[in-house]
Amino acid sequence: MEENINNAIKEAIENAPERKFVESMDIQFTIKDVDLKNPTNRIKEEVRLPSGRGRDVRIAMFAAGEAATRAREAGIHVITPPEIEELGGNKGRAKKVGNQFDFFLSEVPHMGLIGRYLGTVLGPRGKMPRPVPPTLDPAAIATGLKTTVVVKSGDKMTFHSTIGTVGQTQEELLANAMEVYNRVIGRLERGAGNIRSLFIKTTMGPSTRVEVEL
Repeated sequence: MEENINNAIKEAIENAPERKFVESMDIQFTIKDVDLKNPTNRIKEEVRLPSGRGRDVRIAMFAAGEAATRAREAGIHVITPPEIEELGGNKGRAKKVGNQFDFFLSEVPHMGLIGRYLGTVLGPRGKMPRPVPPTLDPAAIATGLKTTVVVKSGDKMTFHSTIGTVGQTQEELLANAMEVYNRVIGRLERGAGNIRSLFIKTTMGPSTRVEVEL
């Protein structure tokens, strides 16, 4: 299976038109014979990519006081409690913020406020913030998130995940792809037998089919 995925990565890169920006590389699954109406069968995995994501990851934290200071020192964008309510009253700006960042963190006391004012924006994007207890350093959490992707099916049989960018080496992309692939089939009752199709593609390039070995 590793060889098949490696060949698909190579072909996807070769067939991708030249762009003025660094494209992401994605792996796309279509699964079969899985009842996704049952939430327990839905796939939601946080995967640490061994070779990293190949680009900067944008992280914001809802925080005040000392926690905000620590977050800023770690290079994390801070959103203060008063801004939460302001964003809730401006859906356009709230959506922009929701799209601007890959992950959100929050001090525990602000979680209720965030749910009330921003739940309808962050929830559907799978970006509800991770609570940060006072004993945890947000910098440590952010470090882990910089190599993390979320693989999420929801109730859809077809879903995808980034495995890096075309700026990474083929060996790095293969390591990342195998990490995601193995995590997904590990969640399926019949493993690869529940995969209908598998593709590798760049952001705007054509999809390259991967032959799935049972």
